[in-house]
Amino acid sequence: MTLALRIVLIVTSVIVSLYVLRKIRKAQLNIDDAFYWIAVAVILLVMSIFPIVPTYLSTLIGIESPSNFVFLVMIFLAFVKLFEQSIEFSIQKYRLNKLIQKIALQDHLDAEPKDGDHSK
Repeated sequence: MTLALRIVLIVTSVIVSLYVLRKIRKAQLNIDDAFYWIAVAVILLVMSIFPIVPTYLSTLIGIESPSNFVFLVMIFLAFVKLFEQSIEFSIQKYRLNKLIQKIALQDHLDAEPKDGDHSK
């Protein structure tokens, strides 16, 4: 892994960490999500400070370049986050549909005339 890539990864890790901490302080990011992004930043930092880690792992699994391994790990982590958010979105969509149905049913029941109400 080249020195330039290592420097870019270190700078990126620091920027991501500072940005996440800033969003936490402004209450714009949940702690669960913040933990994920801090973990990604730490993984990037470890791989850039200790280049032997991605070099060893890339050799172990047969990837020719440690930098390709780093990008593969980041793409994998992005897919994991995307899948997690997809599940979360599906749950929220289901809950929203239930709420819409409940409100529609309640509106329908409220609109029906009562037994003693003949004011149609």
